[in-house]
Amino acid sequence: MKRDVAGIILAGGQSRRMGGGDKSLLPLGGGCVLDQVLSRFGPQIKTLALSANGDPARFSRFGLPVLADTVPGFAGPLAGVLTGLEWAVAGTHCKAIVTAAGDTPFLPLDLVDRLAAAAGEHPGSIAVASSAGRWHPTFALWPVGCRDALRHFLVDEDNRRVSTFIERHGHVEVEFPVLQSAGLDPFFNINVPDDLAQAARLLHSMTP
Repeated sequence: MKRDVAGIILAGGQSRRMGGGDKSLLPLGGGCVLDQVLSRFGPQIKTLALSANGDPARFSRFGLPVLADTVPGFAGPLAGVLTGLEWAVAGTHCKAIVTAAGDTPFLPLDLVDRLAAAAGEHPGSIAVASSAGRWHPTFALWPVGCRDALRHFLVDEDNRRVSTFIERHGHVEVEFPVLQSAGLDPFFNINVPDDLAQAARLLHSMTP
């Protein structure tokens, strides 16, 4: 089911451990990492944009809005979250956004449903994903009402710690299971070349 939330794929990291460039555009499974992310995340939401700095033309084949940070200086994932919230308020009727990292090709197919359900039980809270007892703060549902507090935190306090803002704002944690059959954490992300090779093997093993 498509939820009436805006989806923001955070694809703006500097990828130093991969030697620079865009991790989301690395080749994987006959396409690129972002193709895999979109195939799993896109069907869950009605409105979608990419959060990325630099020349947006490199993402042109995806046909999605590309949002550059409204906070200068590569301020990290929170800058992408803030930009996504401001975009949602200005250009959509959505009351929340769900963020997903652009380097996670196996993200849960029920991510948005489960985060939205948890947020519905705790109005105004941020719903954040976890697995194997570990938070994944870039996978969260953010109510648009937190945008002013987030801008103050990021700009006036110059604090970039995602988990710190979530803890301060109030949150509910949503645990997602590890896929035991594949030994796969659904939030497995690609940081180094070995991770990309592992993702290719996992994807091959999961393809009928």
